[in-house]
Amino acid sequence: MTIDQIINWIPFSADLPAIAFVIAASLCAVTVFLFIAIYALGIIYGEVKISSFMQDKVGPMGQGVGFHAGKWGLLQPVADALKLILKEDIIPAAADKKLFIMAPFVVFIGAFISFAALPFNQNTVVSDLNIGVFYILAVGALSVLGIILAGWGSNNKWALYGGMRSAAQIVSYEIPAGLSIVTAVMLTGTLSMQGIVEFQSGTIWGILPNWIVFNNPFTFISFFIFYISGVAECNRTPFDIPEAESELVAGAFTEYSGMRYAFFFLSEYAEMFVISAVAATVFLGGWNSPISGFFDGPIWGLFWFMGKTLSLVFVMLWFRWTFPRLRVDQLMNVSWKVFLPFSLVNIFGVAIWSLIVG
Repeated sequence: MTIDQIINWIPFSADLPAIAFVIAASLCAVTVFLFIAIYALGIIYGEVKISSFMQDKVGPMGQGVGFHAGKWGLLQPVADALKLILKEDIIPAAADKKLFIMAPFVVFIGAFISFAALPFNQNTVVSDLNIGVFYILAVGALSVLGIILAGWGSNNKWALYGGMRSAAQIVSYEIPAGLSIVTAVMLTGTLSMQGIVEFQSGTIWGILPNWIVFNNPFTFISFFIFYISGVAECNRTPFDIPEAESELVAGAFTEYSGMRYAFFFLSEYAEMFVISAVAATVFLGGWNSPISGFFDGPIWGLFWFMGKTLSLVFVMLWFRWTFPRLRVDQLMNVSWKVFLPFSLVNIFGVAIWSLIVG
């Protein structure tokens, strides 16, 4: 379902097109926001339980009504959310009030509007943009502006250091991530997310699914460069330098509390989903079944898309409890001295491979 289809269902869409568009866009926005909120609650619970399992602990217990809910702490994310909502909203006296208030919303908007171009299955996409890939990469960069506003507006040296570190990190890793996407665009000849998924239907040599990650060795490397760069853009471990508590207290978020603090982390979890969804769409066939000709259709398409995306989100959670945090110089070296050269080689490699192999 797209926003255009919703508009066509509105009885007065022909007479009042502007009002019909606002209503359709609002319905899509509310649906996406509810999805992000429910997904965030689930992934927070998953993170605390997965981390506990990896550290041989039990994790949160006792939160919830009834034996099973209480036994497994199923309402722990709800308790955390209520705690943040009910906390006092404190704005430092020396802070730039307008920038301080604006920052968390700017960061969230960048992740929120990225969902507009994500194809959940054959029929479910808010807007099938013919430049969907470019759109997601462009609006995702808004988080840089928001984090800089948070660091500067807080009037705190630790927040400023964290904001500048984060901006340098995100801008640096956007380059290899974007170049990795170029390899897929070269093969498919389109920037449409739906078009890229449709290209990946069928099989390779009748064995492997026709996913871009399996197309040639260069796209296989591009997938890993894009995914690791995405982890860095989300400021997830081992790339969480901007909020390194041992150095910067909490980085750009040092002065934030309550709901504003929650918005930053809601944005982080939303960005994790977007990065994983783009990787699943562009390189792993999106809503295409891994078994060509079987388990197809819109419902299965949604299942495959969510399964691939949440699997990649799980790997991000896994990284956090596996790898130590990098130093700042190591983090930047990986981007500029490793990922960027490999990304350029991949582009030339895909071009040559396409000419020779076809």
